[in-house]
This record gives sequence, C-alpha cells and structure tokens, in this order.
Amino acid sequence: MSGISKRFGAVQALTDAELEVYEGEVVALVGDNGAGKSTLIKVIAGVGPADTGEIRWQGRPVHIAKPHDATELGIATVYQDLALADNLDVVANLFLGQERVRGGMLDEVGMERQARELLTSLSVRIPSVRVPAAGLSGGQRQSVAIARSLLGEPRVVLLDEPTAALGVAQTAEVLDLIDTLKARGLGVILISHNLADVRAVADRVVVLRLGRNAGEFRADETSQEQIVQAITGALDNPVTRRSAKKENP
Repeated sequence: MSGISKRFGAVQALTDAELEVYEGEVVALVGDNGAGKSTLIKVIAGVGPADTGEIRWQGRPVHIAKPHDATELGIATVYQDLALADNLDVVANLFLGQERVRGGMLDEVGMERQARELLTSLSVRIPSVRVPAAGLSGGQRQSVAIARSLLGEPRVVLLDEPTAALGVAQTAEVLDLIDTLKARGLGVILISHNLADVRAVADRVVVLRLGRNAGEFRADETSQEQIVQAITGALDNPVTRRSAKKENP
C-alpha cells in the first residue's frame, strides 16, 4: 500500500500512509488511539475504500472496493469483536455463511471432519468441536475466529487486537497460533496496543501517528522505548521515564 489517504468529513484519518507485508512475515501496526490503524485495516479489508493511493497485490495494482474484493484476492480479517454466534457450536461457527452441502442437505459429518482437521493443524485445543461458542475461553474463541478465516485459504490475515482482554495463558495460545500462521507462509498484519506481544511475534513494527507513517522498525533490533517514542512523538514519556528510573535509581 502506498499513498493511502482517507477523509471522514473534516477529519483526515490517513495521509499518504504506506504498508507492506510479505509471505511468512508478521507485521505489527501500532499507534495511539486515533492514529489511523483501524481505518487502514478497513481500507485493506474493503470496508472503507481509500480516497486516494495505490494497493498492489503480488506486484500488480488492484482495487479493493468491497469486502468481497479482499476475500477474492486472499485477504481475511478477524475483527476484535470476533463475530461468533454464542448459541452455535464450533463447527457451525467455523462454517457460518459458507456451509457445506451434500445431496441437497447440510454435510454435518464432512464439516465436523474438516473442522477437526483444521483445528488440529493449527494446534488449537478445545474440549469439543460441538461445544457452543459461549462455553469457550477467550483464547479459544479467538483461535476459532482465526481458524474460520483460514477456510478460504487466504494469503494475508489481518488480526485486530487479538490478545485484548485475555489472560496470560490465553494470550500465549493466541501468540502461538500467530507463529503457526507465519510458519504456514501466510502474511499476518497484527494490530495491537500490547508492545510485549508485538515484540514476541512480529518481524517488523510499523508505527502510525495522526494518520501518517511515523516509523518502521525490526522488532528484534528495537527497544520498546524507541517504539513508544515513535508512537507519541516525544522523547519524554512515561515509558522512557520509567526506564530511566531503573537505570538510575
């Protein structure tokens, strides 16, 4: 993506934003509230097309005007609300809207078998594929939502705050799943406010501030303080002050 701009009335949400992701790579998109992260993701997902700018897919320019366009290219999005139906079991949630039919009837056996195979391949641990979504933990729900996005065999997966409000063990499960997506050769774009999670799984970190690119870093070569400085635009912030106290008690 290059030169991506988006305006909502008098608000300029994005200005000449740029982002790229390659197969087998996790790119974290970070920034403060209102930085333009969600707007950029919606541009990629086809929910809110850009006003100006270019999107290139595998080297060729493409136009993403609606979610179907993104899906056809091989882009899957898992939003923060997950959009799971609590009263339906895991199988039904995985195939919701894309049910398999055989002989004019729902292929329940085939869908259950495919659900088991998919979750096993991702090392997702749940009590049963027939348990209602309401009975799953936060980490399990996130894993099911991510697994559902893979049914269309995407090349790029967008994850919006996948570890928000999760406990330590549940967060570890989701981070392991992100590593699995990377190992399968998928490109992953991760939106997160948790810089510890970002540095645990991301290869690159792209910072947005006030709708513009404010920095790009290699996650394994960059300190948390440097990323915070890019996010806030200030050398003096709570993270750097806390770090200074530890170095000079």
